Parts: sequence; C-alpha cells; structure tokens
Amino acid sequence: MNLAQLIDYLSRDQGFQANLTKWTEIPARTGQYAPFPKAMDERLKTALKEKGITELFTHQATAFDLVDQGKNIVAVTPTASGKTMTYNLPVLNHLLSNPEARALYLFPTKALSQDQLKEVQDLNKRLKLGAKTFTFDGDTPADIRRTIRAAGNIVVTNPDMLHQGILPHHTLWIKLFENLKFIVLDELHTYRGVFGSHIANLIIRLKRLCAFYGSKPQFICSSATIHNPKELAEKILSEEVEVVDNNGAPSGEKHFLFYNPPVVNYELGLRRSVVSEVKQVVRKLLPTGAQMIIFARSRTRVELLVTYLHDLAREIKMDTSLIRGYRGGYLPNERRRIENGLKDGSIRVVVSTNALELGIDIGQLDVAIMAGYPGSIASTWQQAGRAGRRQSVAMTIMVASSAPLDQYIIGHPDYFFGKNPETAFVDRENLAILMSHLKCAAFELPFNEDENFVPAITTQLLDFLVEERVLRKAGEKYFWMSEIYPADEVSLRNSTQENIIIIDTSNQSKVIGELDLFAAQEMLHTEAIYLHNSKQYYVDKLEWDELKAYVHHVDSDHYTDAITKVDIKVLDIIGEEENPAYAKYFADVAVARTTTGYKKIKFRTHENIGFGRVYLPEIEMQTSALLLQFSDTFFADGYFKESVISEGLKGIAYTLRNLVPLYVMCDTSDIAVFSMVRDPFSKKPTIYIYDRYQGGIGLSKKLFKRDKILLKATLDHIVQCPCKTGCPSCTGPTLEATMLAKESAVKILKLLDMD
Repeated sequence: MNLAQLIDYLSRDQGFQANLTKWTEIPARTGQYAPFPKAMDERLKTALKEKGITELFTHQATAFDLVDQGKNIVAVTPTASGKTMTYNLPVLNHLLSNPEARALYLFPTKALSQDQLKEVQDLNKRLKLGAKTFTFDGDTPADIRRTIRAAGNIVVTNPDMLHQGILPHHTLWIKLFENLKFIVLDELHTYRGVFGSHIANLIIRLKRLCAFYGSKPQFICSSATIHNPKELAEKILSEEVEVVDNNGAPSGEKHFLFYNPPVVNYELGLRRSVVSEVKQVVRKLLPTGAQMIIFARSRTRVELLVTYLHDLAREIKMDTSLIRGYRGGYLPNERRRIENGLKDGSIRVVVSTNALELGIDIGQLDVAIMAGYPGSIASTWQQAGRAGRRQSVAMTIMVASSAPLDQYIIGHPDYFFGKNPETAFVDRENLAILMSHLKCAAFELPFNEDENFVPAITTQLLDFLVEERVLRKAGEKYFWMSEIYPADEVSLRNSTQENIIIIDTSNQSKVIGELDLFAAQEMLHTEAIYLHNSKQYYVDKLEWDELKAYVHHVDSDHYTDAITKVDIKVLDIIGEEENPAYAKYFADVAVARTTTGYKKIKFRTHENIGFGRVYLPEIEMQTSALLLQFSDTFFADGYFKESVISEGLKGIAYTLRNLVPLYVMCDTSDIAVFSMVRDPFSKKPTIYIYDRYQGGIGLSKKLFKRDKILLKATLDHIVQCPCKTGCPSCTGPTLEATMLAKESAVKILKLLDMD
C-alpha cells in the first residue's frame, strides 16, 4: 500500500474519521525559477550545472543579488525550500575572487552544523576551490583547531562555541577576524526568548572584535516562517536587514489531519492518552511501509512511545530495530547512526523530541505524527515539513493530548490555519544577560569610555563593575581585573554549565548519556526508572556532588514521575495596578525548586502504584513574575471557604499556564503558574505567573498588559469543556484536586471585571 492508497483507506475508515476535527489538503505547488545572476562566477555556474541545477529558485536568486549589493538579508521560506543555497552561493562566489576571505557559519545546534558542512564541502570540491571548510566545536581535536585558526576559510560552529571558544581567544583567530566577510545565522527563529537575548549580545561582542581588527562583516540569515522576521533579525543584529520571502521552491501535495482521541470517561471528560492513541494510529500505518517521524513533547514520552511501538512491532512480527528514539542525552555517535539510518531507509520509524525539528537532513519521510501540539504554530509547521521534503505526497497527523492548549487548538482548527505565525521577540537589555556579556566583552577587549555596548547606560554599568572590583578604570579605558574567566560563568541557554553523567554499571560502567542538573533532579534521582532508547534503567544512586548517576538495566512494569516542590519569594515590585477584584503586580522574585519525591506509574494502564521520597538540594533562580492578588473582601460569599478558594485558584492556574502560549510566543515549559491561598508575601490569595529562566525573558512582563484577555479565555475554555467537575483538558486531573476545582474556578472568574 503506497501513501496515496493509505490516504484513500483512512478517508473511508469511519472509526478513524470519527476522531478527526479537520482534514486539510494543501495542493502541490509548482516551482518558480530565475536564471543564474549576472554577478555569479562562471565557475560556480558550471559546478551547479554538474549537480543538475540549471536555474535557481526565485528566493535564491533574490538573496544572491541582495548580498552582492552589500545588504544584510534574512531568507524566510518553508522547510526544504533550499535556504542553504541562499548563503552558500554568495559565500563561495566571493571566495572564488577573494581566496583570503573568511566566513563564519552559526547553527543553533552542533548536530545541525555537522550536517550542513556536507553541503558546502560538495560545492567546494566541484569548484576545485580549495577553500578550507571546518567544523569547530567541542569534539574538534587540538591539532585540527590550530589548522582552522590559521587557514579556515569557512568556519562552521554554534553560538556556544563562539561564546566560549572563539571570542575570548580572539588573538588566536586574527586571520578570521581580519578577513571576515560573511556571518551566516541559520534557523534564526530559534533565537528568541532567553536564547535570543543571549545571541543579540553575543553578536554585539562579535562585531566589536571585528571592528577592532578592521573588518565589517555582512549578515546572511535564514528562518522558518514567523510573523516578524525583519524585526527579530534587526534586534539580534542591530543592523538593517532585507527580507527575502518570495519562495520559489516546489512542494508536493500535503494532507494535514487534526485528530482528537476519543473520550473514555464522559463524567470526568477524560480522553484516551495521546501515547496510546499514537500507538493505534501507527498500527494502521506500519503495514504500508511508510517511513515516519513521531514528535513527542518530552524525553519521557519519547521513551514511552518507543517502548510501546516495540511491543507493537513484535505483535506484527516486525524487527524492532526499525524503530528508534532520538533525543537529548543520547551520545553523538548514536544520534549520527539514527540520522543515517533514516536517510538510507534502515530505520522506518523514529520517535524524537524537537531535536529533529530543525533542518538536519534525514532524507525523505512520508508521514509526520505529532504526539501533542508542539506549542506554537511555527513549530507545528516545522515538524510537518519533515515529511514530503522532496516534492512527494506527505501526511501530517497531529494527535491532541488532554492538555488545555491542545484541546483549544484541536477544537479551533480555523484559528490554527487562519492565524499568522507568531511573533518572536528578544529582550537584549535583560539586565542579568546584559551584565554577563558586558563582563565577557571587557575580558575580550578593554572598553573605551565612549563605547555604546547598550544605548544610554553603558558607562553606568561599567562604573558599577569598577565598584564591584571586576573592572579597573585607567584614563579613559576600563580593564578586566577579576580572576574568573567570565564566559565559563555564562550559559547561552540559561541551563547549568554542569551535566550529570549517566553510568551503566551493568555494562562495564559504560557512559550512556548525560542530563542537565534541572532535568537530572526529575529523571535521575535515586530509585528512579530512567528510560533510554526504550530500555529501562534503575537509578542505584545519584551522586549530586560528583555529577554522576549510577544505573543498571532492568525490566520494570512501571516508570517514575517526579514530584517537585516550589517556593517563591518577592524581591522587588516593579509595576502595579489595582481594580476592585484584584491587584496585579510585576515583580522580581526568587524561585527555589527541588524534587522531593516520585510516583510509580504503571506502563499502559498509567495507574499510580506507589510513592517514594527523594532528598536533593534546592536549585534557586531569580526571575520576573506577574502576581494576581485577590482581596479578602472579594471572597465575602459564604461559599468561599479556604479549601474551596484553594481548589478554584489551582484550577485557574492550571488552565492559565496552558493557554499562555496563545498570547505570547513561548512553550508551556517557559512559564510557570501556581497559586497560594495564603501567600507569604501578602497573606492573601494569589496567583503567580513567572518566567522559568534566570532573570526572566519578558513573558510575564507582556502578560502584565494582557491579564484580562487571558482570564476571559480561561473562563470561556473551562465553561465550554464538556466535563462536569474538572478534567485534564480544563482545570486539571481530578485525582489531584477535589470535585470543586471546576465549579469554584468558574465562580471566581465570573466575579471578575474582564471588560
């Protein structure tokens, strides 16, 4: 059965059709072409013709012409539209006439930089150009690093390596900085939020060093489709940018299906779990021979799905090695084998986190399945674009979870298909991030008194660092004087620099992966069942101080789910407004978080079969928060006993957190919402909405102006949910609340003035 036959079969499968809320067919699109630009070197034209390319897509030709005119550009076209050519062609064209020129390629991940290197090397070889192209990352051997510094025409790296391995050691990279003509930023849309704020400051540091060495590089960026590519690019680069969005790439016929699992308990509004339902969908697809990718929202869900699909493979007498998982924590060689297996067809199904959402070449896939809404419209289209990458017919099936955001999207498909992609934003002047990069920049080069690293306040910040004895001022310059190496203290992704190493004691103490400290508290605590590549490992001991977790392979009938405790303290009120129902505050807060226990959850039935205690240190961060604080008089009705208020606020908080991404471009994991019936700060009922990143990334600040529209959407969603007393699709799982969560939440929200 080919894919066309599968589409016909599913269209006639009444049981399958009953769960669909939308089946959209996007027709095939013919290519739009342009001749080779006049400014293109004849040798490059010949090399392209050898590859079977006799003309360019319109966006590739436009990008080439604009770069040739000296403009900075951002190419904004869909997945698999040939964006790589928008930067490779102008770079190689320039190198043909200027062999000493240099280009720096920045990719958001190490895996992507390794993958993209092959493209430029192929053209370089055909041109017989002899341009030295190298990947520079943490795996690059010392002797190769010396060669790259001296002779690398095209240096392919990632922002983390630029931050820690290149800029602080710029005196070893004089050839690069003196001759740097182009800086390429691929997947620009990923540089938003905290990561984007870091990147904007990193680019200022890079430009500062280029100016010192006498170069002024041109920027060539590419991005998935977002609403504000020009604004985002100009904020990150602090330069004017031209947008190239006249996509000329052809695309095959695509089918996009919205699938809502059936309700299994109408009283509680419970639907069949997304993991179980994806398994049933895959059961229909596997016999067709279709090659597919399944995206899951978490590492745990990836491993659960792989486990279940291996069971399914055994049922239908299929080799389980054809089904693999792919996520962070796997070692690099293992990830490369999986990527190559997808390309050569030796792997039929891969279950991945969003690690494969970006443009790593994994060949031609037939079907993309999403186990839950990816969290944003842009990410959804990126994941859908992983199927049908070579103009073939493709199918995308989005299977909703019971989470409120999923249920909102699945129930409002016109909102999804009719809405412009979201706006990405960065806050370059986040003080914590800015100060970190100011220190790094001072380490790299002394500051002049009149420098403008950040408008208006550079001198004040430098003087503060002098008072803190981090810098020393002599004459009109500021010099680094601290003993620390500042780049080591700053993570661009705002996770800890340290990772926990996972050691399998049942296999000659082999290292099987690693996790950051926050994830390790939840997944690698002592007595956890850690899932890796569909295998179950029992965690014998987490050596927190040694950064090691010792595990051994087991066959378990359950997995573990961590219980996390959060404490919050208000440090400073920045803004406030009051209305008769509640006061709202924008504040700096300190959040302390630790894993205190775990639940044992049985595979397949998902029933809770036990608990355990965990003893780990608190991890604290400072961030920004929106506080919604209710007066005691607001709850004057005798109905509102303290326990009733508590359940109502918990229900509101649960729904709020899940609906926030409809109003600001973020993931539900970027924001935290919780309530206190007696807040230690004010002794009043309070809902906290805070950014889950050190220093904040501007999400709660945006929500400070959007509280009423968010609360109204929360009320509408809870009221429209068909359950009676609350469920995972509105106020949360009823097993974790009383039967009053929904009723109380609705009463509270209806008392608010939201006009």
